[in-house]
Amino acid sequence: MARAEAWADRGRWRGYVYEFLWFGLKQGWACLFGGAMLVLLVGTHLLWPDGAPVSRYDFLVVGALAIQGLMLAFRLESWEEARVIFLFHVAGTIMELFKTHHGSWIYPEESLLRIGAVPLFSGFMYAAVGSYIARVQRIFHIRVRGYPPLWTTWLLAAAIYVNFFAHHWLPDVRIALFVATVLLFGRGWFWFTADRRRRSMPLLLGYFLVALFIWFAENLGTFARAWVYPGQADGWEMVSLNKLGAWFLLMIISVVLVSLVHRPEEEPRASA
Repeated sequence: MARAEAWADRGRWRGYVYEFLWFGLKQGWACLFGGAMLVLLVGTHLLWPDGAPVSRYDFLVVGALAIQGLMLAFRLESWEEARVIFLFHVAGTIMELFKTHHGSWIYPEESLLRIGAVPLFSGFMYAAVGSYIARVQRIFHIRVRGYPPLWTTWLLAAAIYVNFFAHHWLPDVRIALFVATVLLFGRGWFWFTADRRRRSMPLLLGYFLVALFIWFAENLGTFARAWVYPGQADGWEMVSLNKLGAWFLLMIISVVLVSLVHRPEEEPRASA
């Protein structure tokens, strides 16, 4: 480690490369749950044998439970974090039941461990997002400035969640929710440490980048036929960019839920 730091200190660009490397490694460590789930999804899609005594979806449920158990056993997540992530799991499963009933997407394979048309592994995909939000705050020592009052974020998250259901009968107020998100979080910045120096980024930019990463992961998930959108029934195609906005709003819900455990901490201001 000391030799690597000495190499990085010999020039500005070396320092940037070293810091970017640490940023990527820490991000990968933060999304351990989601990364492991993607490995399971793609791996079983490519390697699952025909005529296996256990369905692929049921194996994914067992695999997801094993990942969650290992995360807790090795203290990569706290029990308090797991309880909040479980709430996101439940909220996601409820939405899955509603959305599959309305044909927004389907799960094309058979399984036993399911509720209606929704296999139980699906809730762990939402839990993976909550796990990332909780872990990334600890790994990068994230602190904030200009974070809105918590009660306003709770109202926003509730409105976002209700709109995912209500827009099937009422006008879709997604644009208004985007505007409200900008008004609440637009002044906020967060500070993080990838290597040895504190860096800062607007909250909205950070949230967008996470949503973009989730959109890429969703493309992998649909490539692995874990679930299928109507346009992918006859063959895989990239997920619509419209889903990026949906994931951005779902990410806001995840941030708010995790804030029940990890209250946003203020970044100290440098003394004069």
